[in-house]
Amino acid sequence: MSLARVAEEFARAIENAADLDELANAVEAIARETGFRYFALTHHVDIPRAPQPAIRLDNYPPAWVEYFDAQRLGPSDPVHRASQLTNTGFCWSDLGDMIDLSPRDRDILQRSQRAGIGDGFTVPAHVPGESAGSCSFATVKGKEIRREWLLLAHHVGELAFDRARQLSGIRALAADRPRLTDRQRDCLFWAARGKTDYEIAIILGLSHETVIQHVKQARGRYGIAKRAQLAVHALFDGTLSFVDLLRR
Repeated sequence: MSLARVAEEFARAIENAADLDELANAVEAIARETGFRYFALTHHVDIPRAPQPAIRLDNYPPAWVEYFDAQRLGPSDPVHRASQLTNTGFCWSDLGDMIDLSPRDRDILQRSQRAGIGDGFTVPAHVPGESAGSCSFATVKGKEIRREWLLLAHHVGELAFDRARQLSGIRALAADRPRLTDRQRDCLFWAARGKTDYEIAIILGLSHETVIQHVKQARGRYGIAKRAQLAVHALFDGTLSFVDLLRR
């Protein structure tokens, strides 16, 4: 069977999934057919404690998932961090060339191997207005990746993540997230960088009272009472990015 026909069949299996359980079964079957054993389709957040809906489908060893959640590795896992730097799929064996691996990172990777997880391939998923995510495929420890399947795995990962968003309702929720005006976002940007309302007024050439109103209205749109929570919510839904906060 041609690669194009295989890709078409895989895409149909993903599209025909009626719920998240069926989608997980389809992705697991595809992973096995392409030489992998495990998969994880997830947002890069602390899933058990995420303040907003987030996706995670996986068939990793339960002991590894338990450790992962106990250590709250969703935002800091080295594979997840590396996926923030690219829009294309990458093998975990290339992680050292993508990010500086700390001793803790190396310990996490070694622990995953002790849990039976081998090398992997991750497809980043960057959707504006949502937390970053990815779809990863991994072999059992000691088994090499079949690189002739990586292009197809990349295609499957993209399709599966979008289908998961659709089935979970997150795609619709993203459309309903709070919308800030340009000025509200400008004020929020500087507030998140630690500026007072008075300082923001000088920076933006606005009156002090106008800035106070913009920040108050932004809090109202998010439905929160405290100014300090604004940056957290704005980072979570994509209104602000970490690049915004770190920009000099």
